[in-house]
Amino acid sequence: MQDASPDRTASDALRGTNQSGMRDHNERLVLSLVRRHGALAKSDIARMTGLSAQTVSVIMRGLEQDGLLERGEPVRGRVGQPSIPMSLAAEGAFFLGLKVGRRSADLVLTDFRGRMRAARRKVYRYPTPDAVVSFVREAAPALSGELPLHLRDRVMGMGVAMPFQLWNWVSIIGAPQQEMDAWRERDLAAELGAVVGLPVYVQNDATSACGAELIFGTGERPKDFLYFYFGTFIGGGLVMNGQLFLGRTGNAAAVGSIQVPAPGGGTRRLIDLASMSVLAEAMEDRGEPSDHLWSQHDRWEVSDSVLSAWLDQAAAALAQATLAAAALLEIEAVLIDGWMPVSVRAELTRRTEAALLRLDLAGIDPPVIREGSVGADARALGAAAIPLSQRYLIDQNASAREG
Repeated sequence: MQDASPDRTASDALRGTNQSGMRDHNERLVLSLVRRHGALAKSDIARMTGLSAQTVSVIMRGLEQDGLLERGEPVRGRVGQPSIPMSLAAEGAFFLGLKVGRRSADLVLTDFRGRMRAARRKVYRYPTPDAVVSFVREAAPALSGELPLHLRDRVMGMGVAMPFQLWNWVSIIGAPQQEMDAWRERDLAAELGAVVGLPVYVQNDATSACGAELIFGTGERPKDFLYFYFGTFIGGGLVMNGQLFLGRTGNAAAVGSIQVPAPGGGTRRLIDLASMSVLAEAMEDRGEPSDHLWSQHDRWEVSDSVLSAWLDQAAAALAQATLAAAALLEIEAVLIDGWMPVSVRAELTRRTEAALLRLDLAGIDPPVIREGSVGADARALGAAAIPLSQRYLIDQNASAREG
């Protein structure tokens, strides 16, 4: 995928070129703008990009012929020819997204608009490479088989969202060290690529969830935001100047390692105070089973006292991490999402905002605290967004490892 150089501004990246040999960039540019803004007419694209009307017409005609754009109803009432808005064609391309979690794996099939067409799930005690590869070998053909025969060759790639360095989480996951050490030597991207016969890209799971918010999210998307995702452990992602920021090794915004004040004094890592595993432990201590937390997200069976205590602790820790991030990066917003009921996400967001406003914010323009819009499946959808971005968008995820 084409990657904007570090010294280019966002406005530079959204300018087109009329030079020959740049059709691929301009196609990505048009698709990126239509994805971001919705249906656009040729005149809109020309105005936004600086491309000539003739160049835009050729590009959009080609994208329509390739099945990636489709025509809307003509807009009449203006001088001259009616304007014809063009939007993304849902069946223009499909993508597989695999989330490898510490308790479960999910494989989804999405269309070009980011809508989930089919999904499969496997729950396990802990993840191993063999279990993941076996799951994909069985599930991927089943998902592709749900498409009409004439669309099956439009599955263009597979993304994998997974925690990095899984072997370092043995004590928390409760898995045998020997089995988790297998992750050190296995090339998952290459193995899965051989299974599915597609390009495969691997990315940090929380970063992928953030990418799903950036590409598929609804509502206003700020140019600079920090993203928190609640899974077994809390993770994060960072968007700067409208681009997913991956960092040198692809592990940027590893928010779980941020040190925050702990109840009772001292500091602890954010992961130790604001993860779902912390809630599960509190539930087990009170004699409340927690296994259902990992198998379904829309309804938690947890007592009000345990849930409220966890929400307060998590919100206080998130507020401290937000303050540190805002002081360093001057972010516009913080988005909170996770494998949790929508009502819990809303309450966690409310308590985090209240906790932030109680802190000393002198010299800081506090970011807006908002709910994410993608929801529990953000990691799997974000995984599917990786090959979509690599093939069709100018948004760079070029640091993702390809097998």
